Amino acid sequence: MPTLRLRDDLSGIPDYKPGKAVAASAESGAVEVFKISSNENPYPPLPSVAAAVAARIDGINRYPETAATELTAMLCERFAVEPVNIVLGSGSVEVVSQLIRATAGEGDEVLFAWRSFEAYPMLVRAAGATPVPVPLTAEHGHDLDAMLAAITPRTRLILVCNPNNPTGTTLGHSELDTFVAQVPSDIVVVIDEAYVQFNLREDSPSGIEFFRRYPNVAVAHTFSKAYGLAGLRVGYAIAPAPLAGALRKVALPFGVTALAQTAAVASLLAEEELGERVDALIAERERVVAAATAQGWRLPESEANFLWLPLGEHTSAAAALLEEHGLLVRPFAGEGLRASIAETEANDRLLVAIAALVELGLTGGLVQRAA
Repeated sequence: MPTLRLRDDLSGIPDYKPGKAVAASAESGAVEVFKISSNENPYPPLPSVAAAVAARIDGINRYPETAATELTAMLCERFAVEPVNIVLGSGSVEVVSQLIRATAGEGDEVLFAWRSFEAYPMLVRAAGATPVPVPLTAEHGHDLDAMLAAITPRTRLILVCNPNNPTGTTLGHSELDTFVAQVPSDIVVVIDEAYVQFNLREDSPSGIEFFRRYPNVAVAHTFSKAYGLAGLRVGYAIAPAPLAGALRKVALPFGVTALAQTAAVASLLAEEELGERVDALIAERERVVAAATAQGWRLPESEANFLWLPLGEHTSAAAALLEEHGLLVRPFAGEGLRASIAETEANDRLLVAIAALVELGLTGGLVQRAA
């Protein structure tokens, strides 16, 4: 068989590792297994959303409307922007991909904190550009001074994930404002707010406000997390008109399906009801953090729907133990693991499991026992 000519640089791109599926759990036995590895919303679709999607099923033989007129109009009203500023994508990850491909290519650099969203370096390399990861602070947050120092004449895009995935840490308004003001105005700054609905920090920056104030700022949002539409894939960017026009040129044609558009519209109409679910997940997050603190854990802050356990060399062993407890988490070998806030039973089981980590000494120094 002849050797196919493929891009040589693709060998340097690691495969994206999705959260392990429940069916793939090795020894679940009679114990119910909870997938808390992908930051999914544990609640099923609202009846009104499910009904809207079901009513659209008969039309899936037709292509979706590329302009997504109804959804775009609702987003414009929500954020007081023009249709020219809204660009849809198949989840915020595809929107971020558009932003990268519209701004950076061979010889260009894209800056981001690290560790942050796992797909960032993959998407940058796929665009032919060079990823420039900047290590997090000791508190697992963005090191904005180091990011400013890492800017070069080749920098084309800076990604700021707030709250940060997978650490859950956040930036304050003034520190982000100081940062953006120092970034050269020809470099695009993307504020990725995939988890913004879970962020209760009082001085948290608003991406849309930064978009209004700075001509080089874009915002990425998703319907996957708070809205519970991860399986339908719909996200959007709010961007300056020239940038938004460039995004459309690299966007996947018909990338947001008719069912996804319908579900997003129905979700926006049901935001009050969805907000109750977000409040419940935040309450669960605070309950789990309080209980973990009572066990002696000193975890990084989280303003997202997940917790970060920086366990270092104990990460893989800890993830294996949690799986024995019927919990599938997202481990990053040698660094830490991320556990989503999920059903109450799953959260209760997580507390039991991390107590077992304490007993086995697999805590990475995060546990401080009372004298």
